[in-house]
Amino acid sequence: MLKKVEAGVLSVAYEESGAGDGAPVLLLHGFPYDAHAYDDVTPLLVAAGCRVIAPYLRGYGPTRFLSPETPRSGQQAVLGHDLLAFMDALQIQRAVLAGYDWGGRAACIVAALWPERVSGLVTGGGYNIQYIPGAMQPQSPAIEHQLWYQYYFHGERGRAGLAQNRRELCRFIWQLWSPGWHFDGATYDRTAASFDNPDFVAVVIHSYRHRFALVPGDPTVEATERRLAERPPIQVPTVVLHGGNSGFTLFASPEHEKQFFTGSCVRRLIPAAGHNLPQEAPRDFAAAVLSFVQGAGKDRLVAGRCGRSGHGPRW
Repeated sequence: MLKKVEAGVLSVAYEESGAGDGAPVLLLHGFPYDAHAYDDVTPLLVAAGCRVIAPYLRGYGPTRFLSPETPRSGQQAVLGHDLLAFMDALQIQRAVLAGYDWGGRAACIVAALWPERVSGLVTGGGYNIQYIPGAMQPQSPAIEHQLWYQYYFHGERGRAGLAQNRRELCRFIWQLWSPGWHFDGATYDRTAASFDNPDFVAVVIHSYRHRFALVPGDPTVEATERRLAERPPIQVPTVVLHGGNSGFTLFASPEHEKQFFTGSCVRRLIPAAGHNLPQEAPRDFAAAVLSFVQGAGKDRLVAGRCGRSGHGPRW
């Protein structure tokens, strides 16, 4: 059921399903996706008795800014504050947070800085907090090639291209990032309607410029950005998910991720999935969430730091 609530600087639209007194689970989408990424995950969680909430991030779908004066920022700190304000507005003190891409970043930020609000974290792609002080350090050619769209958005031609061709561009990104996922037109159109949000272009462009330190951020969250620049570790129980057939990111090694996940952590590879994990592998994604809700993964989660577990090859 679509609902709305005023939270911080936003009127947040969100889909809610399940029992009101169930274990709260917040499902957070990324770019260029929306809350429909969890359409097949939600029934599995509801069947297990969860209260499932999937908000539309700032700049997406029916979510709106409350004031025209609020900067249309897409930087990482505002995503974390948006999530915290949303939890406060719904009077949710603790929840399982699950997300990927932008949504995974918001979840990681809250888990790192406000761990008392998080009973478990599922993060697609690993430690999603950006290290902006190192943003101008060149990466390998293979990684630089994957970032073409970010560089495109740095210029005004890219802003105009996103505004004019948002549906075509975002569909192309879906195809590149999930080469093994053969979605149909109806599936894409259901999400693409969210890109018609009047703030979508401004928020997206700011996000991809700010992460390279090309534009200033929202001054109200600069203290949080400074904390994130210190690369705070995540100590809450975590499941890290990686898609083995992603056309976007090259996943980090277990040794690299260990330094960021210092609490109990399980790392799982889903071989056939690409970047859009909940839509491509809903059962695997739901199982990761339910490992916190039902205690199904309790023994594994207390076993070590970013240990090897799950489906397909061991890491």
